Amino acid sequence: MLKVVLMALAAIVVVLVIVVVLRPSEYRVERTTSIAASPAAVFAQVNDLHKMQVWSPWAKLDPEARNTFDGPPAGTGAVFTWAGNKNVGEGRMTITDSRPSELVRIRLDFMKPFQSTATAEFALRPESGRTAVTWSLAGRHSFIPKAVGLFMSMDRMIGDQFEKGLADLKSVTEAAASR
Repeated sequence: MLKVVLMALAAIVVVLVIVVVLRPSEYRVERTTSIAASPAAVFAQVNDLHKMQVWSPWAKLDPEARNTFDGPPAGTGAVFTWAGNKNVGEGRMTITDSRPSELVRIRLDFMKPFQSTATAEFALRPESGRTAVTWSLAGRHSFIPKAVGLFMSMDRMIGDQFEKGLADLKSVTEAAASR
């Protein structure tokens, strides 16, 4: 009887491993909002990692995080590193592409709680006197995050944070534009 139970458990484990291995490695999370400001005004907020701390939802999750800035104050080559509590972990952001009023691309290197690399983008598009802003995050999962993905999707884990961040970005940018 014990042998049958162990064989059944082994079969279940093998099936789960196969399911995890066959899951897609790539992920992408994306949210869009419309801001009553010019693309230049929105670009000024997302291209400066110092300003990003005002509206970033992760900055609010750990106000005591150790943050450092390196390189130019904004644009390509600007770097932001953080080390915080379990809600924000530890990592590094580097702006790798900065096209005025159009796009900011950021390389994200996460060290804790898991090591991974992802690409965040802020794509800006003029739209009838407003700016459509699309914030996306794309990357690849290794085996363990793919297994976790059986129970929690990246979209569910961070999508609401993107929505909060875009709402705060909208508020900050529209307030600055009305001055």
